Amino acid sequence: MSNISLKTEIAGIKMNSPIMTASGTFGFGEEFADFVDFNKLGASVVKGTTLKPRSGNKGVRITETPAGMLNCIGLENPGVEAFLQDILPRIKKYNCPVIVNISGNTVEEYGELAKMLDVPDVAAVELNVSCPNVKEGGIAFGVEPDSMSRVIESAKKNTNKPVIIKLSPNVTDIVMMAKAAEKAGADVISLINTLMGMAIDVNTWKPVLGNITGGLSGPAVKPVALRMVWQVRQAVKLPIIGMGGIMNATDAIEFMLAGADAVAVGTANFVQPDIINKIYDDLEKYLKEKNLTNIKQIVGKLQA
Repeated sequence: MSNISLKTEIAGIKMNSPIMTASGTFGFGEEFADFVDFNKLGASVVKGTTLKPRSGNKGVRITETPAGMLNCIGLENPGVEAFLQDILPRIKKYNCPVIVNISGNTVEEYGELAKMLDVPDVAAVELNVSCPNVKEGGIAFGVEPDSMSRVIESAKKNTNKPVIIKLSPNVTDIVMMAKAAEKAGADVISLINTLMGMAIDVNTWKPVLGNITGGLSGPAVKPVALRMVWQVRQAVKLPIIGMGGIMNATDAIEFMLAGADAVAVGTANFVQPDIINKIYDDLEKYLKEKNLTNIKQIVGKLQA
């Protein structure tokens, strides 16, 4: 299949394939080194990183649902300094672009994190705006266009790296948020983040998760994610990374037909640790069956 290419590029980041990992589902990448061929991975998006180390939420953090899973990890991570000093030097050997997902309690923290991560071995930063805005009464940055825009602007002022904004689906109008992100200077849009959900133990009458609510991911959210990617593609010119319930190559192809330039695999990594290899191989087979030579030929080609 030497005449078939899965290579692509997003905001100047050259990738061997359009297959990325969704933050929080792939650790820092090294945890999957025994399973995944990094030559088939477009980019590794590492778990959410904060200014200071975080121990995460107490109690049960993950529970399975009929068509996916709920999680409330609470951004457990060693902090940005430990990432830069200890982790980044180890994972750069995989010859795969590293994108760092960052979370802050204030607009200023996002800028500080972006500045600290403006280093050679980091390809881009992805802004997780589903975090509470401490200065604004705890409302998440990503559900209100003005606060989200300030986060983007703060990051852009402090880095020369591409800035990816990860949109929350827990909003009234995803298109309005995407347009605001484009206007604020974002380089790439990734969507969707998890939907808010919960589970209850009928025997104890208590919430299953220690945090009561958590983020829903997996096949259950795919139709919502696919619809949002399609809507956003009609409204903005920025590159789009589509995610939400991608379990196989067919799912990935749907997202790309809807307008995603690349896709991110999340929950599937827990189910089948080497799933990225299979998606890569099956994408090649699909292009061959369709007499196509480049994965870019299917992007945005939905016949609606």
